[in-house]
Amino acid sequence: MVFSVFSADLGFMNSSMTSTVTEFILLGFSGGQEMQMFLFTLFLGVYLFTTLGNGTIVCAVRWDQRLHTPMYILLENFAFLEIWYITSTVPNMLANFLSEANIISFAGCFLQFYFFTSLGTTEAYLLCIMAYDRYLAICHPLHYPTRMTLQLCYILIFLCWVFGFLSYSVSTVQLSQLPFCGPNIIDHFLCDMDPLMALSCAPAPFTEIVFYILSSFIIILTLLYILGSYTFLVIAILKVPSAAGRRKAFSTCGSHLTVVCLFFGALLAMYASPTSDNPAEIQKIMTLFYSVVTPFLNPLIYSLRNKEMKAALKKIFRIE
Repeated sequence: MVFSVFSADLGFMNSSMTSTVTEFILLGFSGGQEMQMFLFTLFLGVYLFTTLGNGTIVCAVRWDQRLHTPMYILLENFAFLEIWYITSTVPNMLANFLSEANIISFAGCFLQFYFFTSLGTTEAYLLCIMAYDRYLAICHPLHYPTRMTLQLCYILIFLCWVFGFLSYSVSTVQLSQLPFCGPNIIDHFLCDMDPLMALSCAPAPFTEIVFYILSSFIIILTLLYILGSYTFLVIAILKVPSAAGRRKAFSTCGSHLTVVCLFFGALLAMYASPTSDNPAEIQKIMTLFYSVVTPFLNPLIYSLRNKEMKAALKKIFRIE
C-alpha cells in the first residue's frame, strides 16, 4: 500500500516538465575493481551477520516463554527493526559494487530515502520506550508489573512504528516535488537529504529548513528523554545498598545505553545541523556508522551482556 501510493506520487512528479531526471547515479565508495570486490565481500559479510544475528534474537524471544516480558519483547522488535533498517541500504549498495552503472530510479531513490529515514526515526522512538521500560523496572520495581503490562508494551511498539513512518512522509513528498533537471550524480551510497538538495535545479530553503528542524526536534527530544530517564535511573541505582545489587542493575541498562551512544552519537553529527559543507566521504562514514555499524553490533551487545539471552540462544543452538 505504502509502496503503491508513493510510487504513484513520485511517478507523477517525475513526469512533470520541470523534472527531466528519470534516474540517479550513486557513486558509493571510491576505488578500483579490487577495492570494490573487497567492499562487496566485507559488506556482504556484515549484512549476513546482522540479519542472522538479529533474526536469532527475534527467534530466541519468540520461542522461549521465559522471555515473554516487556523488556525482551521490546528487544525483539528492536532486532526486527534493525534487520529492515540495514536492508534499506546495504542490498542496493552490494548491487552497485558489482555494477559499473550504479543506477537507481527516480521513484526508487525517494522510496529508499523515505524508508531509510522512517526506520531510523522508528529506532529513535523505540529506544525511548526501552529507556522508559528500564526506568520503571529499576526506579519503580513494585509497580512495574502493573504499569508496564504486555498490552501497554504492544501499544507503545505500535505507536513507535506508526509515528516513525508518518514523521517524514510530508518531507519526502516535498523533496520529490523539487525540479531535478541534471546533473543526476549523487556522491553517496544512498539517497539522502543533502545530496538530493544539492542536485535540485531551484533553491528550496523552506524544504531544507523544515527537514532539519524536524530532524533536530526528533533527535534532541528523544535523546533528552533517554538522558532524563537514565539520570533518575542512576540516582536510584546509587541508593541500592549492596554492590552486587548495583552491578546487576547497571548490567541490565548497559546494553541499551551502549546502543544509544552509538546511534545518537552519529545522528547528532549528521542531522542535528546541516552537513552540506562537510566532505562527502565524512558524510558517508557518519551515515555508515548509524545505519550499518549499529545494527551489526546489536546482536553482540545484547547477547554477550545478557544472561537470559545467552541461555535462550544456547537453547536454540542446543549448546550445553
